[in-house]
Amino acid sequence: MVKTRLFLFLLLLSATSLFAQQQVGGSYVYGFLDVPASARTAALGGTFISAKDNDLNVALQNPSVLNPGMNNQLLLNGVLYFDGVKFGDAGYAKDFGKAGTFMANMHYANYGQFLEADITGEIVGKFHAADYNLNIGWGYRMNELFSVGANLKTIYSNYYYYNSFGAGADLAATLYDSISQFTLAVVAKNMGVMLKDYVKADNEPFPVEVEIAASKRLIHTPFRFNLTYRHLEKLDLTYTDPNDASLVDPLTGAAKVKTYDLFDLLSSHIIFATEILLTQNFHLRAAYNFQRRQDLRVDTSPGTVGLSFGFGIKINKFNIGYGRAAYHNAGAANHFSISTNLSEFIKKSN
Repeated sequence: MVKTRLFLFLLLLSATSLFAQQQVGGSYVYGFLDVPASARTAALGGTFISAKDNDLNVALQNPSVLNPGMNNQLLLNGVLYFDGVKFGDAGYAKDFGKAGTFMANMHYANYGQFLEADITGEIVGKFHAADYNLNIGWGYRMNELFSVGANLKTIYSNYYYYNSFGAGADLAATLYDSISQFTLAVVAKNMGVMLKDYVKADNEPFPVEVEIAASKRLIHTPFRFNLTYRHLEKLDLTYTDPNDASLVDPLTGAAKVKTYDLFDLLSSHIIFATEILLTQNFHLRAAYNFQRRQDLRVDTSPGTVGLSFGFGIKINKFNIGYGRAAYHNAGAANHFSISTNLSEFIKKSN
């Protein structure tokens, strides 16, 4: 019990320190850390931390759900973003008994090939740009209900002439009641510092964030509902587009002030998601991300921006997932995942 209280204190202390640091909306470095490649996470709104069902994809965002059931699990995730940008994950988990369950994963963003030109416009070469995060995660069950975890991140960013190194960490805690099928999780993530700046003496802030989420499966039904509240450290996440013509009076040319009510302020933090567990081997998933809807929709044609969906299916020894997330009317991102437990193959060979 003393260990539980100590970890909660450290988690809350870390979360409190973020209030003074947090900046949202392109004012931080290493933004790729917030872009998931997992099909399940994408289908459930882009952030999913409150499930303890032996899926290593959840542990990528919440290390406190790491448990012995993930021992020898291997996963691969990939997504084709817009204009050829690619994101991906490769991860593996290993249980070490009383020491806890550990994982190692590489999360990367490949921005493709670019042409280099001189001041006259003549092409003189080509180059690539990419970000990489090598993550070591740890999860530990403290008692029947409560588990804790942490991630240690080593980040390398390469933009041709400009590159940087960074180090970061996540702290997480999960309460899981297997009888009522209720899960409550809190994560303080991306606390870190640049060890080498892109430009000397220009140290930039990390995309720090505190999240809390709860999920509940309705007994004797296939439905599991999930509610995630992001950015506990910052109330106002609203964004005003400086190029929005509707904010300029057409007669006087004077700027209008866009106002937001309390519902707008609160809902911009929320992701509502549901999973329909039709069978043990086939799940349907869908979510609504309020902030994504508010920030990225086109008012004259909002379309399905903010909505996401997908499915998970187990075929033989492989778990296959697909997720589709709508970011803009111009298109959506398609996420693909595959995972397996290597122990099943070892048992078969014996």
